[in-house]
Amino acid sequence: MYSFSIDRGGTFTDCFCTLPDGRVRVLKLLSEDPERYADAPREAIRRVLEEETGRRLPREDKLDTSLIEEIRMGTTVATNALLEHRGERCALLITRGFKDLLLIGNQSRPDIFDLRIAKPEVPCALVLEVDERVVLEQEGLGAPAGYPQPSTSSEAETVVGITGQRLVVEEPLDDEQVRQALRVAKDEGLRSIAVCLMHSYAFADHERRIKDVATEMGFEHISLSCEVAPMVKIVPRATTTCVDAYLTPVLQRYVESFRSGFSDLSKTKVHFMQSDGGLIPAEGFMGHRSILSGPAGGVVGYAICGERDLQDAPRVSEAFTASGDAKVQPIIGFDMGGTSTDVSRYEGSFEHVFETRTANQIIYGAQLDVNTVAAGGGSRLFYKDGIFKVGPQSAGAHPGPICYRKNGFLTVTDANLVLGRILPQYFPKIFGPDENEALDAEGARAALSSLTDAINEEGRRLSGSSYTDKTVDEVAMGFITVANEAMCRPVRNLTTMRGFDVTTHALSCFGGAGPQHCCGIAKNLGIQKVLIDVHAGILSAVGIAKADVVYEFQEAASATLESAAPDLAESLVEKAANLGDKGARKLLDAGIPPDAINLELFLNLRYQGTDTAIMTSMAAGDEARVRNAQDLRELLQSGVSARFVSAFKASYQREFGFDLENRAINVDDVRVRAIGKSMGSSPAPADGRGASPKAPVADAVHSAFFAETGRVDVPVYKLEAIDVGSSLSGPCIVVQNISTIVVEPHCRAFMLPSRSIAIEVAAEKKQLRDEARPRGLTASSLDPILLSIFSHRFMSIAEQMGKVLQRTSISVNIKERLDFSCAVFDKTGGLVANAPHLPVHLGAMPSAVRFQAKYWGEKLRPGDVLMSNHPQLAGGSHLPDITVITPVFDETGTGILFFVASRGHHADVGGIAPGSMPPDSTTIEDEGAAIVAFKLVEGGAFQDAGARRLLLAPGEREGNSGARKVEDNISDLKAQVAANQRGVHLMRALMEEYGLDTVQDYMLYIQDNAERSVRRMLHDFSLNRGMAERDRVAAEDYMDDGTRIALEVTISRNGGPTETSAVFDFSATDPEVVGNTNAPPAVTASAVIYCLRCLLPASDLPLNQGCLNPVEIITRPGTLLNPSPSAAVVGGNVLTSQRVTDVVLRTFEACAASQGCMGNLTFGDDALGYYETIAGGAGAGPGWHGASGVHTHMTNTRITDPEILETHFPVILRAFGLRTGSGGLGRWRGGDGCTRIFQWRRPLTVSILTERRSLPPYGMKGGGSGTRGKNLWHRLLGHPDGSREYKAFNVGPKRTFRVGRGDVLEIQTPGGGGYERRTDETEEMERLAENWMAFVAGGSLQRFQDASLSS
Repeated sequence: MYSFSIDRGGTFTDCFCTLPDGRVRVLKLLSEDPERYADAPREAIRRVLEEETGRRLPREDKLDTSLIEEIRMGTTVATNALLEHRGERCALLITRGFKDLLLIGNQSRPDIFDLRIAKPEVPCALVLEVDERVVLEQEGLGAPAGYPQPSTSSEAETVVGITGQRLVVEEPLDDEQVRQALRVAKDEGLRSIAVCLMHSYAFADHERRIKDVATEMGFEHISLSCEVAPMVKIVPRATTTCVDAYLTPVLQRYVESFRSGFSDLSKTKVHFMQSDGGLIPAEGFMGHRSILSGPAGGVVGYAICGERDLQDAPRVSEAFTASGDAKVQPIIGFDMGGTSTDVSRYEGSFEHVFETRTANQIIYGAQLDVNTVAAGGGSRLFYKDGIFKVGPQSAGAHPGPICYRKNGFLTVTDANLVLGRILPQYFPKIFGPDENEALDAEGARAALSSLTDAINEEGRRLSGSSYTDKTVDEVAMGFITVANEAMCRPVRNLTTMRGFDVTTHALSCFGGAGPQHCCGIAKNLGIQKVLIDVHAGILSAVGIAKADVVYEFQEAASATLESAAPDLAESLVEKAANLGDKGARKLLDAGIPPDAINLELFLNLRYQGTDTAIMTSMAAGDEARVRNAQDLRELLQSGVSARFVSAFKASYQREFGFDLENRAINVDDVRVRAIGKSMGSSPAPADGRGASPKAPVADAVHSAFFAETGRVDVPVYKLEAIDVGSSLSGPCIVVQNISTIVVEPHCRAFMLPSRSIAIEVAAEKKQLRDEARPRGLTASSLDPILLSIFSHRFMSIAEQMGKVLQRTSISVNIKERLDFSCAVFDKTGGLVANAPHLPVHLGAMPSAVRFQAKYWGEKLRPGDVLMSNHPQLAGGSHLPDITVITPVFDETGTGILFFVASRGHHADVGGIAPGSMPPDSTTIEDEGAAIVAFKLVEGGAFQDAGARRLLLAPGEREGNSGARKVEDNISDLKAQVAANQRGVHLMRALMEEYGLDTVQDYMLYIQDNAERSVRRMLHDFSLNRGMAERDRVAAEDYMDDGTRIALEVTISRNGGPTETSAVFDFSATDPEVVGNTNAPPAVTASAVIYCLRCLLPASDLPLNQGCLNPVEIITRPGTLLNPSPSAAVVGGNVLTSQRVTDVVLRTFEACAASQGCMGNLTFGDDALGYYETIAGGAGAGPGWHGASGVHTHMTNTRITDPEILETHFPVILRAFGLRTGSGGLGRWRGGDGCTRIFQWRRPLTVSILTERRSLPPYGMKGGGSGTRGKNLWHRLLGHPDGSREYKAFNVGPKRTFRVGRGDVLEIQTPGGGGYERRTDETEEMERLAENWMAFVAGGSLQRFQDASLSS
């Protein structure tokens, strides 16, 4: 019988069919061709059956299924519905107080330099609040006090949840109120609902009761978060549940439509591919598990076929012989399509992630770890700001590349065609008006020629006689090189950033464009083994054919693992056995024989006191004999606890670079993966031919260009004409019916028994780089291609440093809130590149590096690492931000080559208040340990005792305290050292690859490039404003205490665009204050460099020192922006920095004011400390509304998930939502601020440090002001008669106070200012603005324009 495996992609549908006689048929057709057929997968089946049986099968007739044994499908139906907003309109029911939770998300913005903030859309049309509340019982705290009406402990029921935790049902579910809410949804025409309640991962009764009510009322689809994503963290759980309610009805309709084209599918197995790489029967296919349906097939395909080919490859090439200690050869999957490239990793088992952002939505649940970069064959090519740029914009299928003859855009495909890497004579003639012409090579060359002329003209203007004109081939090759570098970044993210050596991997390339780039990618990464499957063009369909049937079941848990205890807790055993029984029964019902069933057990483990969990399995092979629940129970009762502990510790050590000794291990979740082994997963039989292969005969000779050789004639071979065992030396080209393989110089290709191609990349990486250096380029020559490459590489190094810091740190501030920054500096301390972390850190860090270099001078030695945080004396921002700096020396150990540095916000560094953010500090001594200069590592030895002494020193002063959790400080400092060391390693590798002189030259060239862009922006601004050749603009603003911040910017256009400069003069700013809003000069520099970068919105320019080179910043000593060394400054970094930013942007009329502070809250005591910053409204600008509930300008930290907050701290979050209407009015409205309400469960010290509580965020050009913020303390007061009530007090913008049990803090953050006055001519725009605000008020689906999110 026939078995079909089909991948329905966005552009093409691929079909892999196994025929009754064992032969294979492959077919590729358009996914959408409505004039010919209604459904591409069904059409593929029809064509194969018609051709193989010889019977005519009319399209209008139902297909006979008597010959079909099985249909397996992967589909982008759900993904496309999510991206194109064509899902089922649905409602979300959520606990009262959290209506806007999904709009706020984690409060960070996707692109820190984009003033027009684009937030992800919410996939629900209506949000309805439910009157119910469940809270965790915390030992020693008693029952909650209740809010807004005080309650008594006798009113609350205590229950034991799914996890084994005790919970308090503070407010039982009101079924009638649920019915009323659901009637609203019904009246809106909604038939699908999502339900997500606080702590429902542990207590699901309320959600299930809502489902019962909704079922009675006739709702067609109901997604419960306790079933869809039963894990702690309400934000991703709610998003995932909404996505499921939004997509599952669409999938169900598609499945029914697909079935309707067949006579009877009841006896035919129909399975769909899930995001986790497993198949599931059609009736169980769910929306949230379908997002990666197609890419998952590709991962399974290259994993199974790659393992087969790696076993066969040593028979034809010794280079593919595995090393003696290699257990499994790891493989990188590289799937390059038209608009994007997917990369993944496989090492004997599939790697899953459990919280990902897909299609701009956070999805909770098992998904294969697939990373996507916006670079593919259709990615557009640009030359801007002296840099070659590839993507992220795509030409799409229409109009497509220029060579498609549709008046399209210049793309990677055009560059490959010009270089001779695509051969028109082997490509279908389907182009032109009559769809009968070949690819337009001449048109592509003409477009690239025009761009080449522009590049050469600018090169001659910038470099004069030292510039060597580039040819069209060199420009085309430059774009390919830049594209390859962009596509290497996600590969490094999957490997080196996680502790794997990328050079030990094989590279499996597939997709339409992958085989053209495979050798170049391998060379960039230092990989020497490349695999290209015989079915590389349809490998996702092949993977679907070989995939297993999989059911996943997961439940939250609350237990502890002890390595000393051999057995798991009985509660875990029973939970796992029950889940295993569910999975085994599902597989049996799906027709899987018992001996093909395998149950895999995972425990989601984390160290106590941390929030980073690792899904952990036992050592490979332990699950091999687990066929049913009884087998699983027996295994878990055979002393496996220590195995889990050992596996977890090994994973933790590899992922994070250290282990936490003597700390309990918590079990958060139990997961069982029930697998029904597929008969299709066995390797294909080897082709027995080729014992004495014939020498390959070229089918043609073709002219192609390579960086190493220039343009040369290369042989072209047809894949089907090459014998097994034959080898081909590069450069050459191999063509097949669905892809083109480019074998570059220094590479050798081999035909494997499976008819796949293996390529050996033999040359050393440095040799390749020397040969590939653009023609005429010397070490000191500026080349725009290398400028682009070094921009990518320097940024990638900073990103990898940040990843190491996040992985190896222990504090919530760094690991979860991402309150840190990492950067690379030149030998003078000038900023070269930074990862897109926190702007307030980045401009200040060069001051810190330069101070340390000057302070230590010749006393620095190799192996030294420096530590500093003093704001006024050492370039710091505020004391909690500790900077760790590593100088890197030359081979003699005497000359510094460059610096790397990391700055992290430590949870506490001492001072008069927990969290080291005291609102009432008046001197810097009040704020904690102030460190001017200290060798944290000296000669390679970590100075533990000295670091502790400095951190604890404030405790020697009366009324003060040293660092309250010094062990966490030491751990985070070690993490910063480790991050720096990663940067050093990567920078040394870059120098080895390109040479020291070239690397150092490009450190300067990148800064020069940024400098030119800023000068051009200043020049254009001056002209557009009608300013004189030397002229001034000015602006001012006031702090809540009346302190004036004044700026006068003098712009001089003398010398034209390349010489324009500016003076930013803050001299008229008021004197420093007795409080702590004084801002050191480094913070002002951060604000200025951030604003300058924001004023270049269309640029990919990295933030670096060059942005400040055209600018002189003047601050008068003794003022708010240049305070005395002893002044308190903790508020300057988090408050004044935001106001300086507003003033700079006001000067340039870029946008209205945003919330103007970071909304700082700390609470704690001697046993704990917590710090967060709270989002507000963004200012509107020309052509856009301000975003609501988002961090702006100088910060971008995440906020702690409500369930995590309540789990780890003695607090109940009563509400977190938007302050509807708090944004300023105008043609373009300001974004709304937030309301966040806390209730304390025991006495604590609370500190608030905020601004814009007196003076509102201003509007611009007639736009209205945003609403001021407010901080209210609702004290729970008792009366003699035993009654209690809440009384509100306004605590002002800055206050430290002691709260009692049951007290409530309500923080209302400011809205952003509006932009432009409303007029009669803008009536339609007013209407749109009103609708936009109504969406926010109703929790409806947000349709922000131009919502293209950055990674």
